[in-house]
Amino acid sequence: MSKNSSLTKQKIIDASIFLFNSKGYSGTSVREIAKKANVNVAHISYYFKGKNGLLEFLVSQFYERYLSIIENNFNQIECLSAKSCLKQMIWDILNYQHENRQLARVVYREITIDSVLIREVMTTYLTKEKYFLRFVLEKGRDDGEFHPFSISHMIIQLKSLLNMPFLQPQYISEVLHIQLFDDYFVKQYFQEIISWLEQALFKQKVEKVAL
Repeated sequence: MSKNSSLTKQKIIDASIFLFNSKGYSGTSVREIAKKANVNVAHISYYFKGKNGLLEFLVSQFYERYLSIIENNFNQIECLSAKSCLKQMIWDILNYQHENRQLARVVYREITIDSVLIREVMTTYLTKEKYFLRFVLEKGRDDGEFHPFSISHMIIQLKSLLNMPFLQPQYISEVLHIQLFDDYFVKQYFQEIISWLEQALFKQKVEKVAL
């Protein structure tokens, strides 16, 4: 792909993320994307085969990189405790989502709508994510690092905490008094999640008292 072609494609991607984020996928037309990107409508058909293909590209691109982050942490499980692995995974996920917060909001909002594309996403990307999370949680439970718990419920609760700021940034601002675009958002929100895990999941080490 030539430099001009890559630039045109990226302009379409950036424009679609902005418009899907502000107006929603169904509320955005191909002409609006073309106008925002300052390209010809035909370019969208050429590179993405239309608006649906463009959404599929964005969702796939987001989850490909998202899963690579989780898998990189998962591959360290033999070198780290399950607790350390889970904490690092959460930190990296939050950073990735924060760096791509507009795209994250588009993706998380669209996967709440039942469609053929979303069913495919659930079957491929989210099934892999569930496998990695389940493995880490089971290891921590079996190694005695975690309290006994329902793995399915823990995955749902953890996923909800990770996704929620990017779906409802106003609510996060009201409750935690932090803004999604702040540089320190990840650090502060990470501490909120870890505080919850310390109470709900992690076993505390009992210090031996010398007699």
